Amino acid sequence: MERWHIPSVDASGRREPKVLFSTPECRAVVIDLSDGDELGDHSVHERAVVEVVAGEVQVSAGGEETTCAAGTLLTFAPGERHAVRAAGGAARLLLMLAPWPGEGHYRDGADADAARMPSRGSAEPIR
Repeated sequence: MERWHIPSVDASGRREPKVLFSTPECRAVVIDLSDGDELGDHSVHERAVVEVVAGEVQVSAGGEETTCAAGTLLTFAPGERHAVRAAGGAARLLLMLAPWPGEGHYRDGADADAARMPSRGSAEPIR
């Protein structure tokens, strides 16, 4: 068993997310957003599951926009375009991507090692 206390994981912003674990089944990442920071309109090859751990975010997808407070769980289908912006202060997100990596995530010939984590990204589980 591995476990993490998400509110106390040391993450350093949207440009330096903290990868908690990465397996072929799933990748878990903590992302901190400062007030007004945005994960602009984008899509991913995997199913994205996002939990708002702290703060509040504005989410847009499929022509709909909504405000989501801490405790909200969102899912996006593979390829579904969406954007997330911190609203009214800092926000912390837990992002899970499954399976990892999704089909088409890496270009042909690129490193597709599902267990690879950037050295700055790995977070030690609670022991």
